[in-house]
Amino acid sequence: MRGEEKPEVCVIGLGYIGLPTAAIIARANCPVTGIDVSEAVVETINRGEIHIEEIDLDGLVRGVVQRGLLKASTQVQPADVFVIAVPTPFEKDGQHTPDISYVMAAATEIAGVLKKGDTVILESTSPVGTTDAMRDLFAGLRPDLKLPGLTNETPDVAIAYCPERVLPGRILEELTNNDRSIGGITPRCARKALAFYKRFVRGTCVTTDARSAEMCKLVENAFRDVNIAFANELSMIADHMGLDVWEVIRLANRHPRVNVLQPGPGVGGHCIAVDPWFIVHGAPEQAKMVRAARDTNDAKMHHVVAQAEKLIADNPGVPVACLGLAFKANIDDFRESPARFVAGRLARRFGERVHVVEPYAAELPTEFEGTGAALIDLDTALETCGILIVLVDHDIFRVVPSEERSHALIYDTRGIWPDAAANVERPGLRLAS
Repeated sequence: MRGEEKPEVCVIGLGYIGLPTAAIIARANCPVTGIDVSEAVVETINRGEIHIEEIDLDGLVRGVVQRGLLKASTQVQPADVFVIAVPTPFEKDGQHTPDISYVMAAATEIAGVLKKGDTVILESTSPVGTTDAMRDLFAGLRPDLKLPGLTNETPDVAIAYCPERVLPGRILEELTNNDRSIGGITPRCARKALAFYKRFVRGTCVTTDARSAEMCKLVENAFRDVNIAFANELSMIADHMGLDVWEVIRLANRHPRVNVLQPGPGVGGHCIAVDPWFIVHGAPEQAKMVRAARDTNDAKMHHVVAQAEKLIADNPGVPVACLGLAFKANIDDFRESPARFVAGRLARRFGERVHVVEPYAAELPTEFEGTGAALIDLDTALETCGILIVLVDHDIFRVVPSEERSHALIYDTRGIWPDAAANVERPGLRLAS
């Protein structure tokens, strides 16, 4: 990548982060090849279409594909800059051990085409030390290249870590405008990555070392998790004491230095529900509060299941509608979703009495197969179901007027219908935590 020449970019992983990232880089007039293991995803993108739900992404992808700036492939291509945006799930050991095999597989593919002058940037949320491990993999596969931190000479390639920090539903805006922490294996690596990000990021780009940038991403999500855990623990305490948690939080937040978050049925998504465990795995004896927050937020899901099961069991024969499966409002992402967990548990126990309303799903997930549960629309749920369990605060649920739900027993885990919590004439209506 020389002077003002536009670098050729290869983005590995075309999911919720990789595809928007590839499209934004292409919008900056850099030719981009996006890589994905799914041939269906590759074919979809090459038609100028998208396979995920995200505001304004369809038009952006269509435009950059038509201009020839974005194409997709299943094979890693030579490039000047490689951006890795693949999943980092847990190992299947039940211990929340980070699985960086997808990162290492992507790095292995990159190693085959890596050349002097290239930059490799890892964006996947990763445990501390993953960028160093990726560098060491390159060193083993490409002994012909001088790697940063392993040579006293000028390195042949630059390696850095730069995590995204975006909100689903606002990804394009936040990829462009949010500040970025860019961690290099060496300061020289960080500067090369900085020059790349300044092509399409308007936010402030701050350089640091790779390990600090890795930890920064984990800390951001653990901070959120700890604060949500406080709100969720309050909601369980309020249930035990017979209090309206929404009223308690509303009053407490009138203090000028208090800002309690809103509780829910748990915590979901591939970030907040996962990343704190990477900290726990790296420092198990020290990360006591981080672990406690994870345990509290997971416990809230089981608390909601127990409360909902009691409401349903106490009203035999009454049809039930679970409102929402996504991990947060107005998106189609069901990863690690507490709403999905709760609805699935209820469907397995109560079978065909349970119906699901999820405007962002065309069919129910596989765990609902054989339960008898059905996917229905909101109008049908309001007309036919006598128990409404609010699990996601989609906008379409928020605007349902009180007269359309006045017939139903309501368990509102999101606090979107405060008038329901205030009505104590029917049992179950105070279940609003």
